[in-house]
Amino acid sequence: MPDLPSPYPVLGIETSCDETSVGIVVDGAHIRANAIASQADLHALYGGVVPEVASRLHVERMLPVLHTALEEAQLGIRDIKAIATTNRPGLLGALLVGVSAAKALAYALDIPIVGIHHLEGHLYSNFLVAPDLESAFPLLMLIVSGGHTQIMLMEAHGRYRLLGRTRDDAAGEAFDKGARLLGLPYPGGPNLSRLAETGDPKRIHFPRAGMGDSLDFSFSGVKTSIRAFLERDNGQTPLEDIAASYETAIVEALVEKMLRASREYGVKTLCVAGGVAANRLLQLRMREMGEREGLRVVIPDPILCTDNAAMIAAAGYFRLKHGSPHSLDFDTYATERLA
Repeated sequence: MPDLPSPYPVLGIETSCDETSVGIVVDGAHIRANAIASQADLHALYGGVVPEVASRLHVERMLPVLHTALEEAQLGIRDIKAIATTNRPGLLGALLVGVSAAKALAYALDIPIVGIHHLEGHLYSNFLVAPDLESAFPLLMLIVSGGHTQIMLMEAHGRYRLLGRTRDDAAGEAFDKGARLLGLPYPGGPNLSRLAETGDPKRIHFPRAGMGDSLDFSFSGVKTSIRAFLERDNGQTPLEDIAASYETAIVEALVEKMLRASREYGVKTLCVAGGVAANRLLQLRMREMGEREGLRVVIPDPILCTDNAAMIAAAGYFRLKHGSPHSLDFDTYATERLA
């Protein structure tokens, strides 16, 4: 389907974890709706996401969120030209709710459907704030979230090379575990970042894992280091300083590897995606590095960093434009690599 008519509204569905989201994007670039029903307050009672609870809430919220998105976009369901849905990776029960709804809509409306890799959706969140990226390939992409930390080379639509990844904890996971050690509530990463704003980032030097000449990451060492520090510090150091120093250690590792990858592969356009892309220190350090090195740095708006369906709709548009739709019997996977 290389020649898509314009306007071409794609409806996206995202239910890979604890957000029920329906988005509508026109021509892969213009957001008409991005409705999100978060479950964060409920899961905070348990200290983290409970898969069975997440799945049940997706069932309850899917139709209301769909109606909200259509109202926000001022479109009828018959105006939708295609469906895109996250079908991998994620919580399997949660994914099945979104995929089942998407298949039912595609069948009833007799329109194309495409299953989208969740990480690919995050990559395309950058295209929603910078549509000209389509003419800027290759792109260096940092995917950084609670479950993933990867550096990808996006050579063209649908063509990805994995350059580096975490060998243990993801950066978002390290943030969450550090927050838990500091006694901060769920969600840990954002709360740690807020605490760090008033702290001294130079008070403590937490380790950065170099990993030799590779572009891989390791955050288990910094996580162990903050635990050891807290055990011997016995409450003497302000939590703000500990949080700021810990956040700086994680962010500097991310920025340093992106700079090294840019130099090694000669890429001048750098993009950041995933939940941790909303971290203000990471945004600041990436932009400072870009200005210093003469690189373009693209970071989505905060609402597009978290799990949302607008990014899935955008990825679906380009999948249909440069590929073909799926049949209605495509599968759902809890785990799968993007590249």
